Amino acid sequence: MLDTKLWELLIDSFPKMLMPGLTVTMPLTLISFTLALIIATVTALVQFANIKGLKQLARFYIWVVRGTPLLVQLFIVFYGLPHVGLLIDSFPAAVMVFSINSGAYCAETIRAALEAVPHGQLEAGYCVGLSYLQTIRRIVLPQALRTAFPSLFNSLISMVKDTSLTTCITVTEMFMVTQRIAARTYEHLALYIEVAVIYLIFSTVLTKVQTWGEKKLNYYGRKAD
Repeated sequence: MLDTKLWELLIDSFPKMLMPGLTVTMPLTLISFTLALIIATVTALVQFANIKGLKQLARFYIWVVRGTPLLVQLFIVFYGLPHVGLLIDSFPAAVMVFSINSGAYCAETIRAALEAVPHGQLEAGYCVGLSYLQTIRRIVLPQALRTAFPSLFNSLISMVKDTSLTTCITVTEMFMVTQRIAARTYEHLALYIEVAVIYLIFSTVLTKVQTWGEKKLNYYGRKAD
């Protein structure tokens, strides 16, 4: 059983952890993931269209990002770039790294989804007088994104948890706040379990949103068919 003082500490610390989660962790996640989707879509389309030169550049980007740890990338941008004259604040640095990192993984998800769309869909677009870009935008890409939606949302949920790494570059998100409280009170186990529960709550809410989104997409998909 937890003693009274520990209960009081947990109750007092909960809002102190939750607020940075709502004001730093989630905004960092949503901004980064939005940018990552833009990067991923462009990268996937370049590969799908087989644009020479750009396709090789896209493959190189994916190879480098997926082959190096996220934590190392954070350190390179925040601690390394100042040595060449590029000083970036911690929050923008985190957004940059998470966007580029997640963009590489999401690009492969979207590319696979694009290639899963039957080739006849392109031909159908040409038959009704659409250009290549119009066919991609109106016919192919919506179908691909519907297929990729579950995997992309999984990447979003993973990013929420990965934001805890930004404590290493001085972003004051909820894990850093937890570390500070634990250092002051020496109740490391209880406080780290508590912040884990908060991460779990965030992930559970996003999972519910994912389930709702999948049902909506399946419904509109059946209507379109």
